[in-house]
Amino acid sequence: MKYLIGLVLVTQFGLFIQNVSAQVAPFNASIYNFENSPNNFNNSPYNFNNSPYNFNNSPNNFNATNGVYDNKGNRLAYQVTTPTGVTNYFDNNGNRIGYTPSKR
Repeated sequence: MKYLIGLVLVTQFGLFIQNVSAQVAPFNASIYNFENSPNNFNNSPYNFNNSPYNFNNSPNNFNATNGVYDNKGNRLAYQVTTPTGVTNYFDNNGNRIGYTPSKR
């Protein structure tokens, strides 16, 4: 019984270490990099280029090329690329929901 408990504890510790090490990301892709940060004005929804009030980002603009759609054709979000190359994803209300780091 002692060996079984010891085996379970060692297995759980090994799984914990594996999960912790899988969450490491390079600094260029990190949210802590100012280039990717929502505190950077280029990534902010308060920047008019990123705003849903900008007609280029509006769900009412049927000619917009930056929409993100689901498999049924419903518009879920829109994407805007900053001058530094970061692509930001905003929901239709203008809330930043994700980003893709610059490929530079």
